[in-house]
Amino acid sequence: MGDLAGKQGLVVGVANKRSIAWGIAQAAEAAGARLALTYPSDRLEENVRELAATLTNPVVGRCDVASDAQIADLGALLEREFGGLDFFVHGAAFAPQPGLSNPFVQTSREGFRVALDVSAYSLIGLTRAVAPLMARRGGGSVLTRTFVGSQRVFTNYNVMGVAKAALEASVRYLASDLGVQNIRVNAISAGPLKTLAAAGIAGFSNILHVYRERAPLRRNVELSEVADAALFLLGPASRAITGEILMVDSGFHVTGI
Repeated sequence: MGDLAGKQGLVVGVANKRSIAWGIAQAAEAAGARLALTYPSDRLEENVRELAATLTNPVVGRCDVASDAQIADLGALLEREFGGLDFFVHGAAFAPQPGLSNPFVQTSREGFRVALDVSAYSLIGLTRAVAPLMARRGGGSVLTRTFVGSQRVFTNYNVMGVAKAALEASVRYLASDLGVQNIRVNAISAGPLKTLAAAGIAGFSNILHVYRERAPLRRNVELSEVADAALFLLGPASRAITGEILMVDSGFHVTGI
């Protein structure tokens, strides 16, 4: 697949080799793109730099998405290194553990704030920073990740489900704002995958089992399938698609009783 040949992209949210963001990054580079990756903290810097070392001529920078100053610094780094940007993959998401494990009614004000800030507002802040770089290239594609827990109740997902609902609404409003600049904004709602984030959800293995039983394809999705869908939304084949939530979940979302 050469749809991203000569393109330049930013991928935020790589934590380790199992990250969905990393799977998308690998697919994007294989399709011809040059990438910038970020790490949010010293704890994850080594992981991200080791993975980046397997790419061709990557840019690596620090960005805590809860910091406006670090988002601005990232924008300046991309300006210096790239001059313009063709796509941005947003994979940042976090909620304090009590907001996942406790009953939703016990969600604290601070836990709610952190979950919405990191998991939803970061898409807005980062998109605002990179939009001028995309405009220089005649437009671009912004892609984030969500989950059907935004629409349905999943045990031990709790405040993250609310954050994902806010994220999906943000996709639509950003798409409306930025369409005039030929900047598209979409999301992939993927089925459950074994990632670092998933490890924080109690009973995650049961979710995988239910998906296998209930999805029309009778199986869970694979990371490569999510990455392929991402390439479609990042590339020219999807040039008329914006404000969309693309379900990549083996059809689980269509099932009822």
